[in-house]
Amino acid sequence: MSSPVNIAFHSFIKIDRSKKDPVYLQIVYQFINAVKTNLLEDGDQLPGSRKIAEDLQVHRKTIMASLVELQEQGWINSIPNIGTFVKNPELSSVAATGSGAFKSPPEKAAFTFRKELILDIPFLEHSEDLYFTDGTPDYGIIKGQELARFFASVLKRANWFNELQQATDGNLFFRDQLSYYLNITRGFHLSRKFLLPISGREQVFSILSQLLIKTGDIVLVENLSYFLPNMIFGQAGAQLRTIPVDEDGMRVDFIREHFKAGEIRAVYLNPRCQYPTTVPLSEERKAALLQLAEQYNFIVIEDDDDFEFSLPKDRSASLYRKDGGNRVIYIGAFGRFLTPGFQMHFLIAPKDFLEEGKKYINIFGRPNFLMEKTLGDIIHQGDVHRYQRKFHNVISERKKIFAQLLHTHFKSEITFSVPLSGLAFWIQFNQSFSLNHLQKRARKKGLLVPGICLYQNQNLIALRLGFAHLSKKEMGEAVRLLAEVYGELVSEDSLQE
Repeated sequence: MSSPVNIAFHSFIKIDRSKKDPVYLQIVYQFINAVKTNLLEDGDQLPGSRKIAEDLQVHRKTIMASLVELQEQGWINSIPNIGTFVKNPELSSVAATGSGAFKSPPEKAAFTFRKELILDIPFLEHSEDLYFTDGTPDYGIIKGQELARFFASVLKRANWFNELQQATDGNLFFRDQLSYYLNITRGFHLSRKFLLPISGREQVFSILSQLLIKTGDIVLVENLSYFLPNMIFGQAGAQLRTIPVDEDGMRVDFIREHFKAGEIRAVYLNPRCQYPTTVPLSEERKAALLQLAEQYNFIVIEDDDDFEFSLPKDRSASLYRKDGGNRVIYIGAFGRFLTPGFQMHFLIAPKDFLEEGKKYINIFGRPNFLMEKTLGDIIHQGDVHRYQRKFHNVISERKKIFAQLLHTHFKSEITFSVPLSGLAFWIQFNQSFSLNHLQKRARKKGLLVPGICLYQNQNLIALRLGFAHLSKKEMGEAVRLLAEVYGELVSEDSLQE
């Protein structure tokens, strides 16, 4: 039988009582490091707990707690009446791989499975530090430490686990707080029974597709529109038909002229900030769409995801507020300017519709109970209003700077309007050139313009460029590089003519 390892533990374990980590965990971390660096080798027998405690000058109970933790993590093996031995789990996994106990899966499956090309997402992995998006926030404006403070406060409450066990109908506190917040910020008169919080935007559209769409149903979308709902509705069997958009938004007259009563299942649109052009639906067309929905018996799916990215002075009434939810299903979001994970999406619709929607949340995943409590506290304590004011101040300034940069670097080469809502500009070019060539050349210069931002056909050459995630310095460099690449391409094209 081997003797205990003859190494002084104080030589590789240094206890710092000023650290926040408990002493027993400091011992655990440094013990694991000693095993990984082969200071302690797999199979070495350890001295008794009393001897280790004397060596490190700590209580024996502290050593016992460390040994229990190491045992549970697999770094030691205690054999009754024999001793405690070092065990390196990383060596065990390497040996198993080498012996053929585990093999990686093949590149191609040996079985057939269903493929959905319609669900391909146009996102691109990249390593560039400088990049445009189609309009995402700067999540650093509201510091994560503040949000973490709210979450930690919820975890410290003694009764949260009991509340979780009793929450058969979701988090009523959060739904009460969210309905109150929506009433004062969006002019609703809403109680929690007409509100269904949902974790993700994808889940929102998936639930709607399950509840509303049968194979062959006609769903109208704008001729340039957001890919995600189009993908999900199409995968559910909907026939997507496109409707032209002009400076006043979706052309409601086109619907009346080209479709019959009873033929349309639903119309999906963002009347506040159309994707990708950012134009709002005019008040006249809002009234016309709601009137046509009654006459033609179809549902309006109103996506108001950009509400929080509009200033109070620029906020027009939603279709839902005008209609009272009779024909309109309202999609919204809370906290989109907060760190991902501290955000929530929701549906507003008739109560019986939402009751059916809850069944699908059990499949797709319920919202995190603790996060809902946290978001409810942020509303209840009033901090959400402070956060939103701070976000609006920063974004308003960045929007002005971005517009000035576009004017300075492109002058009359482009046409754009400063958007009232959202975090992106819709930029149309006045000369013909290839956006794919622009994308490739910009990337060589260290600037990524994702494919999701490019729009080109026989009648249109345009970019949807998000600005909010960029600092003033980054905006200046990004627009300068974009203008530089554009100038090079236009010059080359003119020489070839």
